[in-house]
Amino acid sequence: MLIPTWLSSAPALGEVLLLIKATNTKRKKLVIGNWKMHGDRQFNATLLSDILTRWNSENQVETVICPPYPYFQQVIELIGASPLVMGAQTISEHDSGAFTGEISGQMLSDWQCRYVIVGHNERRRMQHESDADVALKFLAVQRAGLIPVLCIGESLEQRESGNALEVIGAQLGHVINAAGIAAFENAVVAYEPVWAVGTGKTATPEQAQEVHAFIRSRLGSVSPRILYGGSVKAHNAAQLFQMPDIDGALLGGASLVAEEFVAICNAAN
Repeated sequence: MLIPTWLSSAPALGEVLLLIKATNTKRKKLVIGNWKMHGDRQFNATLLSDILTRWNSENQVETVICPPYPYFQQVIELIGASPLVMGAQTISEHDSGAFTGEISGQMLSDWQCRYVIVGHNERRRMQHESDADVALKFLAVQRAGLIPVLCIGESLEQRESGNALEVIGAQLGHVINAAGIAAFENAVVAYEPVWAVGTGKTATPEQAQEVHAFIRSRLGSVSPRILYGGSVKAHNAAQLFQMPDIDGALLGGASLVAEEFVAICNAAN
């Protein structure tokens, strides 16, 4: 196991590592499939049917599907009483009001959502959501009684300049300041290096573990599940999941291929 450089001089390193190992065994693995703006009624039906046909009934991994909003009803009907649960790709920071095109936490709750992604790198880049915006959305998710999946991660330029942990710490810090550390007892964090999302590049298990351990250190005694997202595939999932602070994956393209998606879930089992 790689010892993160920022932990190497800790006074009681052995005790820290034993604690990490112990808490990791109590955290149930979680795999989230973010369909983004993909799918139609026929594609969705075929994909979910194929996933459920391949599903291992002994699989203990918690598994979430985040479809586009127009297909919520279809997905609810298709997953039925299966182990799959539904999540949402984003949320409004407002509970109600004249906000055309937005969707509230209560609306998502009415649609049987359990998880909501906030701060995805595409929302940050394309919809220009700031760290402050993301913190407000995190709060909105929890007000609705749902579980936020907070995405954080650095760009290639930020990693190559040596500022990755500083950037990630600042993104996390905005939410800690707004919600408090205790709020992470009912939250998930997803580390998605922007340079590895949809590019085919993947952080090595050691690189991912170093960042995950850093995130966990920032949260003190609170120990949420921390997922890795960034070109996770069936061939590299098992190595990533073996790291002590990686509790599952946030998937994009891999969630749209039944064989790949189920293989990743099996690797997390």
